[in-house]
Amino acid sequence: MHVHETHPAVIKRLRRAGGHLSSVLAMLEQGKPCMDVVQQLQAVEKAITQAKRTLIQDHLDHCLSHMVATKGQPQPGSLEEFREITKYL
Repeated sequence: MHVHETHPAVIKRLRRAGGHLSSVLAMLEQGKPCMDVVQQLQAVEKAITQAKRTLIQDHLDHCLSHMVATKGQPQPGSLEEFREITKYL
């Protein structure tokens, strides 16, 4: 199992984003004002972006740094994995 210290916080943030997204859907179905809907969408976007950043930073700090630091030699694939994950920043 691959769990880091930040995972519970990321899960909590994504659950909150799911709640905001449900609110957005309900607001649209109820014909609520666009400004209200956009504010909720902004909350969804911000929560997901922050969760993604936290997860990427955690991966860089723990997984990739461990791969690079092992016996002082970069491990095969560590540079490629770093390049791959930075596409999501």
